[in-house]
Amino acid sequence: MKCCIDSLYICVEDMERAVRFYEDFFEMKVSERGGTVSCFEIAAFRFNLFACNAVGEKHTFGSNCLPSIHFDSLDSMNRKLSGKEICFPLTKIGRNWVAEFVDSEGNHIEVYTAAV
Repeated sequence: MKCCIDSLYICVEDMERAVRFYEDFFEMKVSERGGTVSCFEIAAFRFNLFACNAVGEKHTFGSNCLPSIHFDSLDSMNRKLSGKEICFPLTKIGRNWVAEFVDSEGNHIEVYTAAV
């Protein structure tokens, strides 16, 4: 069997608020904007926002998958963490620096970079 993971989605309560948050975080405009689904194309990966309430799906925010976003440097990563609610403090784990923050919708997002 051959498989590959090329996308994920996180649930959001307010699509406009979530799009603004991630446009600022990724420093890029959303690739596809919709009322139910919006998508960021990052390299060959699709990071999707899903307005679960728009289709009547119940969801507990902050409990879905934990996206892990790689940064090229600790400085870049710390700059992006500035002003965010931190739910897992910057910690050296193995060969990486890892932290988690809470996005505008209550989801936990992991960020990491190689420890020098």
